[in-house]
Amino acid sequence: MEEVEVGRITHYFSKIQVGVAKISGRGLRIGDVVHIKGHSTDFFQKIESMQIEHKPVEEARAGEEVAFKVDLPVREHDVIFKVIE
Repeated sequence: MEEVEVGRITHYFSKIQVGVAKISGRGLRIGDVVHIKGHSTDFFQKIESMQIEHKPVEEARAGEEVAFKVDLPVREHDVIFKVIE
């Protein structure tokens, strides 16, 4: 199982369990499995939905900021890796 860095968390909204990430590299699509890793964060999850500026999107490209629901709390600067099977 290979992992490629696709972005970093920039914000976390705890009440609605949504993380915001600045995307770099290959980008991110709905259905991708990601590994979110940081100082005290380390979990895998599937991306079920994403929004850019409150509008649903299927894909986020390098340079965009995207919001998505997270299963567990995340922190600023946590790294997001896309799992390549």
